[in-house]
Amino acid sequence: MEGNEGKSTSHSYEEIRPTFSEFLSRILKIEELGAVGIKFLTGFQKGLEFLRRPPINDTSELVQNIIKANESKRLKSYMEAGYITSHDRVQRISDVKMCLHRLHEHLNKVKQLLVELECLLDDAGVVVKGDCESSCYYYLEQEETAPAVPPSRVIDVADFASLMAVIYSIVKQDFVMQERVVSSLNLKTSAGELESYCLMWSLRPMVNDDVIHEALRLVP
Repeated sequence: MEGNEGKSTSHSYEEIRPTFSEFLSRILKIEELGAVGIKFLTGFQKGLEFLRRPPINDTSELVQNIIKANESKRLKSYMEAGYITSHDRVQRISDVKMCLHRLHEHLNKVKQLLVELECLLDDAGVVVKGDCESSCYYYLEQEETAPAVPPSRVIDVADFASLMAVIYSIVKQDFVMQERVVSSLNLKTSAGELESYCLMWSLRPMVNDDVIHEALRLVP
């Protein structure tokens, strides 16, 4: 009986390790996507800043003298357009829309990875449940004939699953934050809001990097 119990827990331990590794590989993919996502968010921010930049103060005497000295039909059109060429305006609007599109693509990719993480969590739960049932049966059989021995292997297997659950929770919270940011973006989003969004995305206040690093150290 003892040999069977040891074989069962060892099998469970080896079974959850690849699941744990697959889980972390997807976490790293989400981390990489987040780093790319902030580039598109800052691109959106810079595009809007360009479109909103204040016009030249043409009431200044110095500016008026420069305008008079270089007065032309082209300069007049440039001034009437708010000191931005039509080409630049079209290009910046296109850039802003592209960044927003890329951010939505980012969310879809992360959402798919979260679904895969949930499946891996379920797999880990099945392993832990089977291992616990096997171990409990063994220790009940041995209760009257030998002193109880702490099932250290079972604890290890359960710890893997618990760590996965914690990491999934914080990554999911970070995704919800990103989703709210992207859903609120439009051409009327204020500069202050954009600054806060970029800061939140970069700092990731819901993510505990120490927990993720601890998990990575468990992978050989």
